[in-house]
Formats: sequence, C-alpha cells, structure tokens
Amino acid sequence: MSDITDEDRRILDYLSDSVSAGEQYFRSKNIAAALGLSSKQVGARLPHLDEKSDEVEIEKWGRSRSTTWKVTLS
Repeated sequence: MSDITDEDRRILDYLSDSVSAGEQYFRSKNIAAALGLSSKQVGARLPHLDEKSDEVEIEKWGRSRSTTWKVTLS
C-alpha cells in the first residue's frame, strides 16, 4: 500500500469509518461531496483502491444513473 496518495487515504478512511457496523452502499457523488472531490475522481479510484487496500472490499454493485459501490470491511 505504499503507492496510496493522500486523496486515496482520505477515501479509504471515509469508507472504513462509514462501514464500521457492516456493509454499506455508496455512490461516488456522495463520497465526493463528503470529501470535497469530484465524483469522477472518486469513481476512477475505487476499483484501484479495492486492489490496494486490505481495510475494505469495494465491489461495483449496480449502475443506474450513477454507479453504486458495495463496501465491506475486510
């Protein structure tokens, strides 16, 4: 996990804190709004963060108007 940027760390910390009680479903735009990022920044990072992180598992769950991500603690 040495190639995690500060923005990646902020996203992972947010997700870890949010799913402490179990799995949660997120949309990139909601994560982005909470962290002051764009939804494109978040959406582009989530698949890579799934591979890099041992803290959470991130799964692309559904796609309607925007992608929904299922996040669980590892």
